[in-house]
Formats: sequence, C-alpha cells, structure tokens
Amino acid sequence: MANLHTNFIGIQSPNPFWLASAPPTDKAYNVNRAFEAGWGGVVWKTLGEAGPPVVNVNGPRYGALMTNDRRMMGFNNIELITDRDLELNLKEIREVKRNWQDRAMIVSLMVPCEEQSWKNILARLVDTGADGIELNFGCPHGMSERGMGAAVGQVPEYIEMVTAWCKQYSKLPVIVKLTPNITDIRKPAQAAKRGGADAVSLINTINSIMGVDPYTLTMSPSTGGKGSHGGYCGPAVKPIALNMVAEIARDPATAGLPISGIGGIGNWRDALDFIALGSGTVQVCTAAMVYGFKIVQEMSDGLSNYMDEMGFKSVSEIVGKAVPTVSDWRYLNLNHISKAVINQDSCIQCGRCHIACEDTSHQAITNMKDGKRFFEVKEDECVGCNLCVTVCPVPECISLRDLVPGETDQRTGKTVSAVHADWTTHPNNPMSAKAA
Repeated sequence: MANLHTNFIGIQSPNPFWLASAPPTDKAYNVNRAFEAGWGGVVWKTLGEAGPPVVNVNGPRYGALMTNDRRMMGFNNIELITDRDLELNLKEIREVKRNWQDRAMIVSLMVPCEEQSWKNILARLVDTGADGIELNFGCPHGMSERGMGAAVGQVPEYIEMVTAWCKQYSKLPVIVKLTPNITDIRKPAQAAKRGGADAVSLINTINSIMGVDPYTLTMSPSTGGKGSHGGYCGPAVKPIALNMVAEIARDPATAGLPISGIGGIGNWRDALDFIALGSGTVQVCTAAMVYGFKIVQEMSDGLSNYMDEMGFKSVSEIVGKAVPTVSDWRYLNLNHISKAVINQDSCIQCGRCHIACEDTSHQAITNMKDGKRFFEVKEDECVGCNLCVTVCPVPECISLRDLVPGETDQRTGKTVSAVHADWTTHPNNPMSAKAA
C-alpha cells in the first residue's frame, strides 16, 4: 500500500494535504476538527503583532462566482489576518501541537516591514512547538494598504530582506508565501531563495471584484453600499496556480526549491497535478470551506489508490515528474500533426462539436450524411486544435490521433516528418539561424 507520509523541508506529516492559512485554521476548535478528519498539517491563520488586533468588517466577507447549477467556481474573500489576540493564538497553537505531535503545524506571520517587528514575533513562537513559519507576502487586500502582504511580495528586495531576518532570528524552517499579483512569479521566488528561504508556497489569492448588483448598480457583495476588491481563489484559479508553480520548478535559478502548492485544490486529481509539477505538499482552503473538513479522506484515499495502481511507493516519487514536459511555445514540434476522431458508437448526435468547429474554428466537422444527422471529421480541414474534444459532453467520444512519420497530412498534402522542427529554426522566424 502506498505511503503518503511526507517529509517537506524536514517537516513531517502523515500525508501531503495541509489546510492553508485562512478562516478554517483560525482557532484551536477548527484545527482540532481538521486533524480528527485526517489532515496532515495546517498553516495557522496569519498572526500579527501584539497589541490591538486587526478589525474585520461585520458584513459580507465572501463572494462567489457560480455556475448555473450553483456549483462554486471561484471564491472572493476580504477577510483580514486573525482578529484574535496574539497571546490567545500562541496558547492554542502550543496546546494543539502538543496533542497532535505527528501533524505539521506551520504558523503564518505578517508584521510591518521592520526588522525589530519580525524579531519580536519570532521570539514569541519559540515555545509553541511549531514546525515552521510561513511568511505571508501575498494578501492582496486590507493589509497591503498598510505596507504588508502583497505590498512586500511585489518587491523582490523586500522579500529577500525579510526572509533573511527570519532565518537570522529563528531556527524554524521558513516558507515564503508568494503573491500571484505580479508580472513574473520567478522574480519573487528567486528573491526568497537568495534570502535563505527553505521553501515557497503559492499562490495566494488574486485581486478580484465579483460583480455588480443589477438593481442597485453597486458593487456586490457590499458593506453599507460599498465594496472592496478581495482575494480570488477556488477551482477557477487552479490553472493560473499550476503555471506559476511550474515556472518556479523549471527556472534554473529556483529549480529544486521546495514548493507547497496552493490554488483550487478540491480533490486528489487536483493535488496530483500540483505534486507532479513540483509541489512537495498541497494546501487547501476553499474546498474545505464549501464541503467541510472530511474532503481530505477522499483526497487521501484517491491519491493512495492512484499510487498503488501506478506502482509509486511514496509521494516523493511523483514530485516534479511532469516538470520536464513543460516547455516554452518556441520549442514545440511544428512537425507534429494531430487529427480529431469521433467514436460513432459513443456519439449522441448532439452536434456541439459541429457548431463549435463550424462557427468558431475550421469547419472541419460534417453534420449530415445521406440526409441524416451525422458528425464526422474532415481530415483535409482539421488542424487538431482540440476544441471539439473540449466541448463534447461525452467523455472520450472524441479524441486526437497523431499522424505517424511518413503519413500524408490531407490538409497540406505534405508528408509528416520524423524530424523535430520548432520556431527557433523555422524559416518564418526572422531571428532563426535559417532565416539569417
């Protein structure tokens, strides 16, 4: 049976599934229930300085983007860091860790960008038993206006400086949480590594506004008639998160830097994507808020069953397996040719493939044959774009067939070549050697 035990930068947990720093990890009550359900670790909701705690709005903190059948696609959050007293949080962290010694206990931190502030709060963590700290450089609302959160995460020099302070004043492993609200995610990751970070976690939430009430024409949700941009998360952000994780994993300057993946993870398949693209652990928030803590059981069972099926003995064997398959567009093989194929036995004659191709693509799918509805690919028009596969409601009814070298592409009349040819050598590229 597969072993889900994870050793992430020296932090042990029975599985790679951690709850992210967010409302679900706000207090001991929540975290105890999470551990009882089977979560391998938690990142405690972000702590701030001692003194008066932050003040949250007492109105709508969450908004959502829903499908027509009321499934949640994206979640918007304007809640700030913990509004509970620092001493109470530290007391509860200490108690929970003492009772759950086999689980990972990471504490998220955010204080002003001043050396003494970081030194002070790190000293307060010494006797809690925490396994590591996560530096919240990603929060896009509320705290960033105060010079914290994403305001730090968008400046590589600040990331490097604060990370170095934390490595100087603490022996705990340091994870730097990155903001996606930046042009090139590789730059802050490189800065974190220069500062001595043991790992990075990403992505934090994306700046967003959910919409407008059509009857009042005010931003929605709103508090007293006004709203604020918030942090976007949930299933819709997963592709963005995966791209950023992969960019860090394959960048020569950060390759090998441990990653804790975050962003739209709701089941074991989502987790597998992050792990295969370089994440040693995965962090979950939105799915737990929508479905409850017990979703971790499906995640653990699903990943374990997959690993048994594939012959993987440990999670570490999967970490980064897919990274070598991620490339820049310029290196893709322009001599590779695919064609769509419709399985007539599975086809339900809905016509969605024809409509999509006819109206918006290459007019490569018929809709009639001998006076009857019939959908078939015209290979002399098909460019293998995958649109029909994507819109078809029947799984695996439409697939792509790769033409083999020596076969003729009916669309161009050319013979498929076995030689790799990409944009770097293409004669249409003015920068290529051949063009010169």
